[in-house]
Amino acid sequence: MQEFMIPLNSKSELPLYEQICEYIKTEIQQGHLKAEEKLPSSRTLAKSLSVSRSTVELSYDQLVSEGYLEAIPCKGYYVCNIQGLYTFSKKLGDEKRISKKEEDKARSDYDFALNGIDAQGFPYNIWQKLSRRVLKEADSSLFQLGNPCGEQGFRQAVADYLYQARGVHCNLEQILIGAGNDYLLMLLGTILDRSKTIIMEDPTYLTAYYDFLHMGFQVETIEQDNNGLSVRELEKTGGEIVYVMPSHQFPMGTVMPLSRRMELLSWAGEKEGRYIIEDDYDSEFRYKGKPIPALKGFDNHDCVIYMGTFSKSLAPSIRVSYMVLPVRLMKQYQEQKHLFSVTVSKVDQKILELFLQEGYYQRHLNKMRGIYKGKHDFLLKYLREEMSQICQVSGEYAGVHLLLTFCNGLTEQEAVIRAKAAGILVYGLSEYCVYGNPNTSCKVLLGYACMREEELSQAVKTLKKVWEKK
Repeated sequence: MQEFMIPLNSKSELPLYEQICEYIKTEIQQGHLKAEEKLPSSRTLAKSLSVSRSTVELSYDQLVSEGYLEAIPCKGYYVCNIQGLYTFSKKLGDEKRISKKEEDKARSDYDFALNGIDAQGFPYNIWQKLSRRVLKEADSSLFQLGNPCGEQGFRQAVADYLYQARGVHCNLEQILIGAGNDYLLMLLGTILDRSKTIIMEDPTYLTAYYDFLHMGFQVETIEQDNNGLSVRELEKTGGEIVYVMPSHQFPMGTVMPLSRRMELLSWAGEKEGRYIIEDDYDSEFRYKGKPIPALKGFDNHDCVIYMGTFSKSLAPSIRVSYMVLPVRLMKQYQEQKHLFSVTVSKVDQKILELFLQEGYYQRHLNKMRGIYKGKHDFLLKYLREEMSQICQVSGEYAGVHLLLTFCNGLTEQEAVIRAKAAGILVYGLSEYCVYGNPNTSCKVLLGYACMREEELSQAVKTLKKVWEKK
């Protein structure tokens, strides 16, 4: 039995279990894994790859169903003899291969994707009008390198929006503009003391988790309770930097109540050098109750690093994000020599500046809230009325995805495989766990932004049929 060093890419659209599956399949096809060779146990492989055990089990089950592995009770998983079933071409490695994820999407009828938008809602006409106007009024300065922190007009527009919509008090000199949160986290990594440990929830936004690891930070995770990150557990870690998503935690969907936010701010204010990184994920979309101001809006100690993006509300391809730094951290950044150039063009910044200043963004958000609320309400009503014996729903009333917990004995991997066999893609919660978490073993995520209501209707009716089977 050999151990595997499987190169997993958390930023890939291909789920972790499929990456493991594809790696083992290729090793068998190329003859590196021989017939009758025993594979590591799911527990052993999960530990060596730092993934959940259910992720590995899902990979092994898929390989068994495709005839690559054989599961022998009380012994483990063994490589099958695939001679005659598959002939491997030496040229295959030199050819461009379509990812398994793309193949699944091509074969699926419905995809409850978590990272898309309703493309019909994009403000095409307004965007075209503002783009033409910006180019028509442009002078030569528009095509020169700009302020490395972002253009002043755009940063002021962002500051005004954050004050009006999220209760954040800041000035434009505290704001950094960048092409996506990954880039801004990289900038943050040049400021923060890398000897400090960063604390994150588990499950969490894995992209940020790996960003911190790649920058050399030590990262520890703690579990959540019904109100989000536990400050009591946070105090036990000794960490001084914590990353949270209080407005709508991804992927659990928890909205952190005001009392917990105050606890967290109190923790940060107790000791010099403590910081809270607030990723205001999905903050624009809330369907019940009054919106809670951002954590940064209650920050009397200037210890919250606030991050937001236009990618979720406008389109993923519009890679424009912003970060509000505490005054002392912005001073540290400005004192560095040779600041990074801004990664968003001045043209795009100007378009978004006008989009914000002239009220188009607020009107767009109101429109999208209506669209997503319609989908949210339909999906929630059906799940509660027709599937209450199959699963329970949580994470509702905000964002654009729901979390389902099975109560009929169905496991996450069974649910994912059954749905996939019916032409529907759903996503297991374990894919977003840093470490194996037994509380995720019967949970899946349904994103509803990309699908029309008639598609949602047909998809959930099909899911009911395949998930209620014994």
